[in-house]
Amino acid sequence: MSHGGNTKIDFKRNLINYWSFLKTKKKELIVGTIIILIIQLVYLANNFLFKVLIDEGTKFTSNEITKDIFIQIIMSILFAYICIKIIESICEWMRTKVLINLGAKIVFEMKEKYFNHILNLDYHFHTNHKTGTLISRLTRGTSAVDAMTDAIVFNFLPVIIQLIIAGISIAYFSINSAIIIFVVSIIFISFNIYIQNIQKKYKIKYNESEDIEKGNISDIFTNIDSIRFFGKEKFIKKRYEYLAKNTQTNSLNYWKFYTWVDSSKALIPAIGLILLLYFPMIDFINGKITIGTITFIYAIYGTIIAGTYGAVFGIRQFYKSMSDFQDLFEYGEIKSNINDKENAKNLEIIKGEIAFKNIDFCYGKNHLFKDFNLKIKHNEKVALVGHSGSGKTTLIKLLYRLYDVNSGQILIDNQDIKNVTQESLRNEMAIVPQDCVLFDDTVFNNIKFSKPNATREEVIKAIKFAQLDKTIEGFPNKEETIVGERGIKLSGGEKQRVSIARAILADKKILVLDEATSALDSKTEHDIQNDLQKLMKGRTSIIIAHRLSTIMHADKIVVLKKGKIIQIGTHNDLIKQDGEYKSLWDLQKGGFIKD
Repeated sequence: MSHGGNTKIDFKRNLINYWSFLKTKKKELIVGTIIILIIQLVYLANNFLFKVLIDEGTKFTSNEITKDIFIQIIMSILFAYICIKIIESICEWMRTKVLINLGAKIVFEMKEKYFNHILNLDYHFHTNHKTGTLISRLTRGTSAVDAMTDAIVFNFLPVIIQLIIAGISIAYFSINSAIIIFVVSIIFISFNIYIQNIQKKYKIKYNESEDIEKGNISDIFTNIDSIRFFGKEKFIKKRYEYLAKNTQTNSLNYWKFYTWVDSSKALIPAIGLILLLYFPMIDFINGKITIGTITFIYAIYGTIIAGTYGAVFGIRQFYKSMSDFQDLFEYGEIKSNINDKENAKNLEIIKGEIAFKNIDFCYGKNHLFKDFNLKIKHNEKVALVGHSGSGKTTLIKLLYRLYDVNSGQILIDNQDIKNVTQESLRNEMAIVPQDCVLFDDTVFNNIKFSKPNATREEVIKAIKFAQLDKTIEGFPNKEETIVGERGIKLSGGEKQRVSIARAILADKKILVLDEATSALDSKTEHDIQNDLQKLMKGRTSIIIAHRLSTIMHADKIVVLKKGKIIQIGTHNDLIKQDGEYKSLWDLQKGGFIKD
């Protein structure tokens, strides 16, 4: 990624990616180019009319043509001017319409592609990238499409066509003037490309500091409770001040180059104008060109300089877009470590039998599981117990294929989970996590999330099963109450009941309870335990618990230590044996395992 001081822009990669979106819009590109060509011809015709007017006016004042003829010429010029303006107006309308449609389509396609790509990247990627940074890069990268497309349609294409058409027309009257205009334009544009080329590394640094700032803003507001509880507002303000100051410094370093750009706008065209005041006048004095031709040359020069100003702005947008594309397109090159096999089938769980067969798994250099075996029967309730780091949660992550085993197999109903699609695997199981994180939506929609096609009656039934109906009676809008970001408006017990209602509505054969009650008070835990017992009925259930009193009625308790099974049996069997489980039970006396 761009972090770590890499300030190079990969122009080739970025342009190839941008072109991949643009090339499917060939019709819009051809139509847009034709419209721009017509607009530039119209501008030329407009200036040519004034040349004719001045030349014919000169003839009239020198009595070379009569008053009646001159009036006819003026009326013809006026009619032509009106026609030109009508054509110009129509073309400008069409160009804007084509650009809006083109930009909107590309932005949508890019958003869809990279949102889907980032969403599908593996668990490891998402645990190592801040949400705020992802949002910043996705938003900035897709917004850059509009800027790039604008630069092409409004800045680059017009000035290229303009230089060709105007160059040919001026060369017809004065070759020296055409050379001057061409050279001045090239020098002006080249100087600005040089400045932008120097500036690009500062833009990347600015983007990086902005990403870090936004990532931290997201992190800060997500943890607002911790800031309040520990009274660390001043500390956080200081931290943010440092981040914002760094962004400001990089911003100033980036924008200061525009002082050179703006000064070049005044100096270089002025030199060109001085040269044009000399050479065309010499031709005029020598009778080679008319005063109308001089006016035509100056008008075209003004138009071209205005076009090169636009080109300079386009160059600015080009380099800015290249910088803004950089990080997003780098995300596009990241490959997920967890992938579906080609032609992977959808999993459909009938019984819910689970088998971990001879699995090996490493966290980096930490070899957690080696030749690990565990079988969970149809409708069996199995509890996983052990100190932190024993491998309980990792087993669940492996079951959900958030990580892949290094060797061995995980089977569900005798189907290797590597042979089925990840989405169908996860969709066929239900989970009640320790910390139920909710969407900033209604209670109803948060529950329905587990089964989007559920009827209202099914959702209400799940609400009642989880005994959430009595609670939401006191909510301002009942089940239509917005729960806030991450469910912040609900208590821990209320969020857990929403989570249970989700699992009920999902109605899956395999249920995972990942320390589902450890964060609750005793009364709430007792009430929810009853709900969970009902929920586990008729399902294969895996229960992770620090609180041993919650797993006393499990069919089988598996005691883990450093990735190995050291004891297995029922609660009554294990407390009669000297070993890890009895020690834990004696320590707890119905409470938490002390890590």
